[in-house]
Order: sequence, then C-alpha cells, then structure tokens
Amino acid sequence: MYGSEDPLLSVNRREDWQILGAEPFVSIKNISKSFNGVPLIRDVSISVFKNELFSLLGCSGCGKTTLLRILAGFDKPSSGKIIIDGIDVTDVPVFKRPVNMMFQSYALFPHLTVYDNIAFGLKQDKLSKTSIADKIGEIIKLTNLTGLEKRMPDQLSGGQKQRVALARSLVKRPKLLLLDEPMAALDKSLREQTQFELVNIQERIGITFILVTHDQEEAMTMSSRMAIMEEGKIKQIGAPHDVYEFPNSKFVAEFVGRVNFFDGIVLEHQLDQILIESNEIGCFCNATHAGAVPVGTRVTCAVRPEKIMISTLRPAYPRNWVKGVIKEIAYLGHISTYHVLLNSGKVVVVTLPNLLRLDDRNFQWEDEVYLFWRSENSMVLTV
Repeated sequence: MYGSEDPLLSVNRREDWQILGAEPFVSIKNISKSFNGVPLIRDVSISVFKNELFSLLGCSGCGKTTLLRILAGFDKPSSGKIIIDGIDVTDVPVFKRPVNMMFQSYALFPHLTVYDNIAFGLKQDKLSKTSIADKIGEIIKLTNLTGLEKRMPDQLSGGQKQRVALARSLVKRPKLLLLDEPMAALDKSLREQTQFELVNIQERIGITFILVTHDQEEAMTMSSRMAIMEEGKIKQIGAPHDVYEFPNSKFVAEFVGRVNFFDGIVLEHQLDQILIESNEIGCFCNATHAGAVPVGTRVTCAVRPEKIMISTLRPAYPRNWVKGVIKEIAYLGHISTYHVLLNSGKVVVVTLPNLLRLDDRNFQWEDEVYLFWRSENSMVLTV
C-alpha cells in the first residue's frame, strides 16, 4: 500500500463508477464499424469513468482491438461518437487527442537508449532539457527502471522492455492510456508479477486505462470493470466478481472460466429459489439468484468446477447431487481437476485444492463418488 504522502496517489478508482449519476470520463456512444460491408463493431456503447482500469475481453476477431484503434483515432467509426473528458473527439486526428497507446510489440526505437526512448515524445514537444530530465526522472522511478537509462533495447529483458514502453506512454501524462495486449510477450510468472505492478502504477499516477486482452485471468486480476465482447457486440459489462459469479449468458459463463452446464426445465418457485429438473444429470437442482423465470421455461443450470464438492458418502439432502465415477485426474500443483462420468454419459469437471500430498489424495481413478453443491452456486441461464 502507498501512503498518503505519495504525491502521485490518486483517488481509488472504484468510486466513480459506483456513484449513481456520476459523469463518464470516456463515452463510447453507439459505435459501429464496417469494412468492405462486413460489420466489425455493432452499435457498441460503453461508459468508462475517471481513474478506472477498464478491460475489453474477448477472443480473436471479436472487435476489441478495432474498438481500441477507434478510441486512439487510428480508425474512424462508420457511425457513433467518442467523447473524452466532455469533448467529442470522433473527428479529432490522432496527434491532437489526449490519448496515448501502448502497443503489443512495444515499438521501442532500437537505436535509442532507454532514456531517449522515453524522452522522444517530450523532445518532439520541444520541452526544455531540465523539464525533460525532471519528467523522465519521475517516470523512471515510478516504473522501476532506475539504473537502466543508458541501456539499448536489445540489452533489456522482456519485462524491462514492457516497462520502458509503459514509461514512454505515461511520461506525457495523457488523459487516457490504451493498452493493446501489453503482456502477451511475457512468460507466465513475469506476466503475473507485471499485472500487479501495472495496477499499482495506474492507481498512483491517476490516469484512466483501457486494456484489451484475450486473457481472462489478466482481465479478472487487473480490472475495476470489464466488457465481454463477441462478434463485435458487448455481451456483458461488470466488475470481475459480478461477471464471474453472475454471467448473463452461456457464452459469458464459459468465456470467463470453466463451467459445467446442466440443461433442464423449471418446475416450481420456492421462496427465493427455483426448482429445476434435469434429465441430463438425473437430479433436481435448487438455484437462487435466478430472477423471474416462469415455470416450464427451459434453462441451463451452470456450476463452476471449484464450487462442486466430492464425497464417497451419499449426501443426506435430496437435491443438487449426482453420482458418478472418476475417469480422469489432472494434477496441476495447487489444484487437481477431476473428470467424473455420470450414468447419463455426461462428464462433470470438478477442481479441488491440493491440501494433502499427492500420495495421500482421497480420490483415485475409477472411484465411485458423489458430487454435490450449494443452491447459491447454481447459476440459471436462459440464453
């Protein structure tokens, strides 16, 4: 945590988007984009608030990078508006927008030192040497590049190159920083470390970030909110916890994590729960947080693998359990994944933390087991 004496400390980014009636800092209004008659972006509207770290998440070709390029001004929308800090910038050229972009490739100048790479934009603005030195000294310290100022890009590690690109993007203090898959070139351990570094820098410097990624863990770790995109449309916007725990469709549920789907029919409402009959797994499912789903509606009951428990003993209660046989076990260090075959032929995936040494594991291949879960962990999806 950073103390209040830190001059770069900004307001917690959670606040603005949680305040009813707060003005968005970036408004993407009904943006559409077509290329040769093929729609790439379809009537997208998003509000991003000041100091927020907002992620656009989706698979390749969903339109997220095209939307980022429209924000930056590299591409013009076919229709719609882009408003940043109250100003319509839809027709404003790239070099006049209060926006900077950090590219996936980092795009460092190979013939310039770290210092000169970072200073390039400031020199273009014809700032004095003293002003440039002050700004670079501040950003070098912030991005943990002290001692690397005289190195050339080919003398840097992947993580160091990433920080140089970030420093160059931030040194001019843009109102909005766009990041296009900024950690795609890093290995897993360095990527995880860099995610937290980037969030801390964003909180300290107080600039609004919009991040494009296809990495669900990256978006979940870093974002205040995120938008899930598919085929040029927004499927859901929300805080990572809300999108993960309360997806609004099968696509979102499956995209942001592993999930088991059980198809069934709503039989009745019981106070704050609904009762679902699923012939697919041969059991009745209780589910909460289902909303207004009429009796007789065909629905999908979704349960995350980590929400399911395994036992060799039959549960005492009559619902939310099934019986099967363990057919596959994948050991992943911190967790193990179990593939359990039901009598219906359906395979249910369960993940359990490895609290015991491998030799002391409670469940083995071909064990007959019972799977059970709590009703509040059943997500009811109608699309």
